[in-house]
Amino acid sequence: MDTAKDYIHKLIDELSEKELPEVLDYIEYIKSKKLKENYQDLQDASQSSMSFWENQIDDEVWNNV
Repeated sequence: MDTAKDYIHKLIDELSEKELPEVLDYIEYIKSKKLKENYQDLQDASQSSMSFWENQIDDEVWNNV
């Protein structure tokens, strides 16, 4: 049984050279979307950590160091 990648390769082989840039653009879009989602997860985690440290007591301690 063919995997999804094998099937995609087969479909790409059937396309003309002129159509390939559109396929490439879409693949790059999917990859960038995934990177953006990963970055958002990291940003959310950082924000959560920052809110833990943002308090009056820690501000006073660190400002006097």
